[in-house]
Amino acid sequence: MIEIDGSYGEGGGQILRGAVFLSCITGTPVKVSRIRGKRPNPGLQAQHLVGLKAAAAVSGATLEGAEIGSCEVKFSPGKVVGGEYAFDVGTAGSTMLIAQELVPILAFGDRKSVVRLRGGTDVPWSPPVDYFKNVSIPAFQKMGVDVALELIRRGHYPRGGGEIILSVSPAVGIMPIRAVYRGEVGGIRGISHCTNLPTHVASRQASAAERELRQYGYRDIRITTDVGTNRLGGPGSGITLWADTTTGIRVGADSLGSRDRRAEEVGILAARKLIAELQSGMALDSHLADMMIPLAALAEGHSEMGVSDLTPHSKTMMWLCTKMLGTEFKVELLDGRGALVSVEGKPHRPG
Repeated sequence: MIEIDGSYGEGGGQILRGAVFLSCITGTPVKVSRIRGKRPNPGLQAQHLVGLKAAAAVSGATLEGAEIGSCEVKFSPGKVVGGEYAFDVGTAGSTMLIAQELVPILAFGDRKSVVRLRGGTDVPWSPPVDYFKNVSIPAFQKMGVDVALELIRRGHYPRGGGEIILSVSPAVGIMPIRAVYRGEVGGIRGISHCTNLPTHVASRQASAAERELRQYGYRDIRITTDVGTNRLGGPGSGITLWADTTTGIRVGADSLGSRDRRAEEVGILAARKLIAELQSGMALDSHLADMMIPLAALAEGHSEMGVSDLTPHSKTMMWLCTKMLGTEFKVELLDGRGALVSVEGKPHRPG
């Protein structure tokens, strides 16, 4: 059993999620202690508990310490079995973070999986559903992970009530990635949404983002609006933008609405985030990097990734992969414009 210090680095729930999915893939039991040790409310919260139980359900794992507030769990996986599953966070906890945990596990399953997740889809401190669907998933597919996402309804903080359906097929193997510089920028696309709010909120977010992008010389811009209602949830809004590049990997950014932020501010913030990511010249934006690092560590070959910013999340994932897989990452800073991350994968065959 490998022991993991859950307070390492930024000390959040990411260490638990990463340790669990690597445990499922390698078949190695893991004990995670001091869970979320650097958070104001340490220990398992509803979102982390549902993710833990979901991983256990799809892998036939045995669990110890799986309860709200627990700061230590033991996870002993069995075989990853595909099929149909449904999990409900019961709060506005992020379904996207649970999806991020389940996708690589189910890619190592014995058959196709269809998973229904209920909770928050567009909530703070996690990737929004439009980013995950339009930036993360295409990048996963380039590495051989066959996954699709259907948005049933959006759920915002604090009521949640959102729902998605994930479909994941078994992978033949994880392919390495070699994408350092982003190359030329193609079109910029986006989705501006609002739920249980007037239609003009989504339109104003989109218009403000487009104006900001045009000031920086971008011309091929198409931002669609998505206006909906959710009787299970409360009001909320947000915008996700992404740019196609010659690497085939999209660079993305997003911004969520709030009561103290005008719709125009939401759109401008997302645009400025995307511009900053593009100005780094790197192939991967800062949020995509920490999702791709563990896949690269499991790939069959040498990966090289140019990342706009080496975030604490990315550094934590490299530490965790080294501890659980024995991979050795090399990081080279690139003239203050990002970093080159390279690794020789330690492949584990699916099935």
